[in-house]
Amino acid sequence: MARAATTKKPFRWAKANPEDNGLSAAKLDSWAKALANRRTSGLLLVRNDRIVLEWYSRAYSRGRRHYTASCDKAIVAALSLAVAGSDGRIGVDDLACKYIPAWRADKRKSKITIRQLGSHCSGIENAEQGGRQHWQLTGWKGAFWKRVPDPFTMARDCAPAIFAPGRRFHYSNTGIAMLGYAVTAAIRRTLHKDTRTLLAKRIYEPIGLRPGDWRIGYGETNEVDALKLVGNWGGGEFTARALARIGRLMLRRGDWQGRQIIDPAWVDELVSYAGTPIFKDPDAPVGLSCGLGWWNNASGRFGAVPRDAFYALGAGHQVLMVVPSLNLIMVRYGEVLTGRREKVYFQRGLEQHLFTPLMAAIVEPPQRPSDVIKRIDLAPVCSVVRKAAGCDNWPITWADDGHQYAAYGDGWGFKPYVKPKLSNGLAKIVGPPERFRGINIRSATGESIGDGKSGTKASGMLMVDGVLYMLMRNMDIARLACSADRGKTWQWAFSFTEGFGCPTFLNFGRNYAGARDRYVYVYSQDGPGAYHSYDQVALARVPKTRIADRQAYEFFAGLTRTTKPRWTKDIRKRKGVFLYPGHCRRLDVAYNAGIGRYLMALAFDHAGKWGIFDAPEPWGPWTTAYCDMTGEIPSLHSYRLPTKWISKDGLTMWLVFSGYHHLCPEWDAFCLRKMTVKLHELPATPSHRPSRSQHECDR
Repeated sequence: MARAATTKKPFRWAKANPEDNGLSAAKLDSWAKALANRRTSGLLLVRNDRIVLEWYSRAYSRGRRHYTASCDKAIVAALSLAVAGSDGRIGVDDLACKYIPAWRADKRKSKITIRQLGSHCSGIENAEQGGRQHWQLTGWKGAFWKRVPDPFTMARDCAPAIFAPGRRFHYSNTGIAMLGYAVTAAIRRTLHKDTRTLLAKRIYEPIGLRPGDWRIGYGETNEVDALKLVGNWGGGEFTARALARIGRLMLRRGDWQGRQIIDPAWVDELVSYAGTPIFKDPDAPVGLSCGLGWWNNASGRFGAVPRDAFYALGAGHQVLMVVPSLNLIMVRYGEVLTGRREKVYFQRGLEQHLFTPLMAAIVEPPQRPSDVIKRIDLAPVCSVVRKAAGCDNWPITWADDGHQYAAYGDGWGFKPYVKPKLSNGLAKIVGPPERFRGINIRSATGESIGDGKSGTKASGMLMVDGVLYMLMRNMDIARLACSADRGKTWQWAFSFTEGFGCPTFLNFGRNYAGARDRYVYVYSQDGPGAYHSYDQVALARVPKTRIADRQAYEFFAGLTRTTKPRWTKDIRKRKGVFLYPGHCRRLDVAYNAGIGRYLMALAFDHAGKWGIFDAPEPWGPWTTAYCDMTGEIPSLHSYRLPTKWISKDGLTMWLVFSGYHHLCPEWDAFCLRKMTVKLHELPATPSHRPSRSQHECDR
């Protein structure tokens, strides 16, 4: 794969205050002290690319390596597979016997894939027996751990396939060893012929690891079948900061300071659920899922932890944890936290002592609670109405004819479905929320074909004075289109140049009735695309008579000393109107006239974490009205607040949302959920019932 050069300076860790990064210092301190009393040698916590906690016992130090045990399955076995895969040398669904000739004649082993080796469902028997220590084992299992004559010959020739590949989960060190054999065979004719050299030159050195920071494979190289084989299931040693750097590389999907070290698709393969049988945890109703070499929380096994989290785990509770949606990395070294039995390793060790207390220390979100909205109650999940299955996004606006107009992504619209599948389709929503119906609108100029990132999609919809405006993403940052015939034909206008990668409009009432002033407001996560979480939300405004004129746009540039907004024509001088590092993703903004508040529905990630924030003005100050950090409904990414379906008093609203396929029920649809707004018992004041005179602002 091509690797882009970088001009950035070498990365160095900086330290920061936990409180400035959404963490409770008191809770972190309590957590660290509790772990210190449970045989912890080192503890390192990184949030928003800053070290917020670093502690070592007297017997350990920042520059000293610590054994990593089975963490090596992630940081050695999986990473070497990803590098070879990024180079096109090996495929995740290749048959392993393509690289292991000795298996070609074996009835079971010849059917094992690389994916099955990496996700512990190959059927290759593990070199364990009844909880006995490795040095106590005899036969081929003892020989594997004693590395006599070498572990790879034992894994290849002596470890039997005890069930058909893919049938069930069976944790297997020998299976991972054969994954290392296959990777080495795949790279045997390249510059770096063993995985130790491959990792050193392609990953460890580029991310800043020094020779003294790491050691892998028990410090040995075994030569078998003219291959130089390095242990990848254990036998490694890394400093805590070295392990955190690997975590940072994975969090950034293979990017290091602008250089793409690993193909992001391969990073996703490693850390996402592999789709194979999962480990049935005896202490929990939900099993633990894994990717390739890495464990992950896709199954929701650890309820307090975001589902996008992934881990490298080793005996003695050696842990590297990465949570992309929280921009968080954690390293824990030491001895076993609690009982040594397997069934308490996860629940009492990882969950009770490590993960749950850490999640409790996260203060989310940083915005203080609303002074106006006491809470927002959502109707039960079972009450959600779902239509237009297979469609997502749903930007929506209230038009002059009294109906609502919306766009959908990657689907076929409402029944009767359209053909073919559209990357961007259009629909009219008729009726009240309790009995609405959707009518597809066909448009040769508004529809597009594609899928996912490869297809253009609407991110914002607005009607002003009888004209529909649609903001389209996945094309030159974002582009504006206009329709004078309610979505049948569209004319294309300008594109933004930077920052506004997934923009949406601020919606008021019917045909923009009740607008605060003569402007139209546009918000966006402040980044180039719709598939990552950024640090802030950007805001632009334009006279409503010049929406299609890029030169008429002004961008929020901060507040004056009197808290009035400043505006600039230069998009490069924009400031964030809403700050939430690593949590600003797709959003929607609407004015609730009944309570006189601007409401922002903001997705924090693609895993179902989101919030509603309120403000007296379009630029803030924003406070928290509702926040879901549990991912009550997983795999969601888009939330809309249709103004037509806000009651006159503002206390009843309806949420339109969508997400990914999630088995049953299907959330990849037009999903409608009732919301009830509860207010603090405060008198109506000008700050809560803004008048038009209050809305005048300075440039």
